[in-house]
Amino acid sequence: MAAVKSEYREGNGFIAEIIRTERRKTADIRVEEGAVSVVVPTNLALSRIDELLKTKRTWIKEKIALHREAQPASEKQFVSGEAFSYLGRNYRLKVEEGAFQPVRLLKGRLVVTVPKGKDQPHMIRNALIRWYKRQAEQKLREKVERYAPIVGVEPTDVRIKTFKSRWGSCTVKGRLEFNWRVMMAPNRCVDYVVVHELCHLKRHDHSVAFWKEVGRVMPDYGVNKDWLKHNEPSLGGW
Repeated sequence: MAAVKSEYREGNGFIAEIIRTERRKTADIRVEEGAVSVVVPTNLALSRIDELLKTKRTWIKEKIALHREAQPASEKQFVSGEAFSYLGRNYRLKVEEGAFQPVRLLKGRLVVTVPKGKDQPHMIRNALIRWYKRQAEQKLREKVERYAPIVGVEPTDVRIKTFKSRWGSCTVKGRLEFNWRVMMAPNRCVDYVVVHELCHLKRHDHSVAFWKEVGRVMPDYGVNKDWLKHNEPSLGGW
């Protein structure tokens, strides 16, 4: 068993996700896409984690600042009322102020609780990314398990990644990797991406034979392929 549960700590300008796992003997701080996570041994005390975050605060803030500078300008302001797409349907964001709570999908709204302050939009953005990644982890694994027997393959693993210009990939070792942003597309388009990568376990090219295999499993793949091509710029460009 890997991660057993997640907790969150406020770090004076950022939120750190605490991931407890039996695989770690020491703590490891990561700043990915501007989001802070600390992977720690299962029984490490919160006081030790807080001390570590305090010691590394300058380094963490520098990493976050570098990420922000590298990001293209976003039209999103991360305020209540803004729409965010999930499996092709728009959900309105509802921001509540208080001690941090991760995003929850409640009564048709994406609800997040964050402290008030100048860093609030950044915290909300990272909370949303974490939520999308969690959904991707669950939904995409379910879809792989459903379609793999139909395609007739057995992937070695499923990973969630951040890609700039692709929805998924298939490694030579049989691992499937998916872009978490695909969760903003309609459900059938997500199915297409899964089928596409599973078919690459049979053929590592885009030959006529490859597309024939995709079509065998999903006859309407062309519609979904075209939708993704034309709507890619609007999916998660924030």
